Parts: sequence; structure tokens; C-alpha cells
Amino acid sequence: MTDTFSDLEALQEALDFQPTRAAGLRRLEQFVARTGRHYARTRNYDFGADRRNNVSGLSPWLRHRLVTEQEVLTRVLAAHGPSVSEKFVQEVFWRTYFKGWLEQRPSVWAHYQHDLMRALENLDSDAALTARFKDAVCGNTGFACFDHWARELVETGYLHNHARMWFASIWIYTLRLPWQLGADFFLRHLLDGDPASNTLSWRWVGGLHTRGKTYLARAENITKYTEGRFQPKGLATHAQPLVEEAEHPRIPIAFPQQLVGSPYLLLLTEDDLSGAGIMPVSPVAMVGVLATHGRSPNPIGKVAQDFARGAMKSTLGQHATILEARDNWCDALIETARDAEVATIATAHAPIGPVRSRLDRAEPQLKDAGITLARVLRPYDREAWPHAKAGFFGLKKKIPAILSNLSLIH
Repeated sequence: MTDTFSDLEALQEALDFQPTRAAGLRRLEQFVARTGRHYARTRNYDFGADRRNNVSGLSPWLRHRLVTEQEVLTRVLAAHGPSVSEKFVQEVFWRTYFKGWLEQRPSVWAHYQHDLMRALENLDSDAALTARFKDAVCGNTGFACFDHWARELVETGYLHNHARMWFASIWIYTLRLPWQLGADFFLRHLLDGDPASNTLSWRWVGGLHTRGKTYLARAENITKYTEGRFQPKGLATHAQPLVEEAEHPRIPIAFPQQLVGSPYLLLLTEDDLSGAGIMPVSPVAMVGVLATHGRSPNPIGKVAQDFARGAMKSTLGQHATILEARDNWCDALIETARDAEVATIATAHAPIGPVRSRLDRAEPQLKDAGITLARVLRPYDREAWPHAKAGFFGLKKKIPAILSNLSLIH
């Protein structure tokens, strides 16, 4: 099978996920030449962790915005132009689509969290379910491909996108486990664990995101796109769509106020560590708050925790402040703002997820203390998110206009 690939496509190349902006930019430069026809031809193949020459692996840096989507698109379009790099550009916009879609349907995230708690309670009362769940997350199911990916996820914090789809399908349709537990497993361990992309991808596999449309992992597909590394037997051959009673009406995005006066305290979160770049003036001080623990009521994987904390430290500097507040950020932020002698805290607008929830809870108390919380939305998000109203196609057809409005193409 390997003789169908060029020397470049057969190149041994492991990903090195260092939690710094410099490392993300190095990976972008290393991969940018491959974001054209090479990527379109080979992107669906999971060659294994030691042969990631066919995917950018930029998602951990993008998830924390150590490197931004706009920076990646600018570099890729300069190298190839929009037609040659079309597939890669669309993949960048899938992440954007999920964020914009969830921003307009926040009830999906709230219901997922509620249903996850119920699924965890069921583990306490159902011994058979608990045994199957433990076998799945420990990689002891007997399905070699699935078990390999479960261990790879925990050990490295990363999985190829195709492997994520196969894994979710096997979890739901073959192992018959609640999808919320699988989404939680991913979110706890992925370096790029993102509330929108992760939740909606699992819902898509299960037939909830696009109602009735499921994704079924097929043995022949896995064999082909792993180059025969795995040849599974006994996988489910039918995918009955999941159903839910809840409706999730679309709520138009209410763009936050953009005004940031000086002096102000810059608040960095793991959702956007490049927030300084969208502020009109420099802050008098910076502070960081982590919400990694808020991804799940279960323990968060060490590699995911270490990447998020390392990314924050590398952005703030070794001697800067990272607040250790967990669910209640208010008291710590008030104290820090008063120490800096400012009445404004500015932060990059956080999409739906743990960071957003904590900011929403803190804002009224900050206001009572005489402190304004200014949330600044990126021009990229402002341009793209409103087009994520239904399926991806609605956003996809707007990509040329979005790129043009951002001056990325002419």
C-alpha cells in the first residue's frame, strides 16, 4: 500500500506539542508547504503517531489561540492561494463553524453538562455499564484499533481527526455507551479539547447535530485509511440515530461592547492567549486565570492540564500572575484589579464553555465593586460566527467573502 505515496508522504514525523507560540509558529512554517494538494490527498489517513506528515497538528495552539486562525489562513493563502489550499482552509473554518453554531445555541452546552452528570450518576448504580465504560477508557475492549486510540489519547493528548470519528462511532454504536461519557473522555484528555468542536462532533456522529444523519465506522474504511494497521471485526453495521427531547432554538449573537479605556487590567484565559493583540492600547498589568478543571467533573488528563498551564505561563512570563481561583473568579479579579489601581478588566471574548460561564458569573459582582468587564470580540469571529446558523455549507459558501472582508484575499 505504501508505494502509492511519495517520499514526502511516507516521511517519519512525530508532532512535538510544546505549549508556546513560537512552537506553534514553527509547526505552521514546517507544514505550510503541504497545505495544498498534499493535504487534500492524504489528510484522511491515520498513519500513526510517528508519521504525522499529512496533518498540521496545529489544533492545540489554535484552541488556546497561541496562534490564531487568521494567522494560519494568512500564511497558507500567501503560499498557495484559495483554490489550491481549499481543503485546508475549510478545515480551519470547521473549528470556526462549531464555535459560531454553539454561540447561537448555548442550550446545547447546558444540556450536555446536565446529561453528563446524569450519565455519571448511572455509572454509580449500574455495575455492567461501569465495567464497559472502564474497559473503553482503559483500552481493554478487545477492538485493537479502539484500544490503541484510547491509550494514545491519554498518553499524548492527541488523535487524528478521522480516528476521533471512528472512536466516537464505535463508542456509541458498537460499545453502546452514552455519548456524553465519550465526549467527556475526549474533553478531559485532548490538548485541543474545545467545548464547541468536541461536543458538536460527538453529536454529529450520533445523529443529533444534523438530525438523523449519523457516522458509522466501517471496518474496510478503517483498514484503508490506517494502511492496514488495523483490520477490525465485529463492529456495528447499523447506526440508529440518537434522539433527544430538547429543542435548541437559535439565538442571534449579541456582540459584546468593544470599548476599552486606559488604564486597564488585561485578563488572559486559555480560550485566547493572544488577547493583547486585539486591544486598542497596552494594559497596565496582565493576569491569567485557568478553567481547565471546568471542562469536566472528572479529573482532567495530565497532558491537557500541563499544556494549558504551560501555554499560560509562556504567554504571561515566568514571573506573572496566574490566579488559582476555580469556580468563583470574582474575589480574585477584584483584588487584582484594585492592586493594579484600575477600574476596567479587559479580556478577549470567550465563546460558550467553562471560561465564559465563569466570566458570566463574575461580571455582576465586578460591576457591584465598581469594575467594568470589557469583552473584546475578534474581527475574525465577528465576520464568521453569524454565518454558522445551520449546517456547515451555509458558512462554507461565505468563506470567500469572509476572507475578502478580512483582507486575506483580494
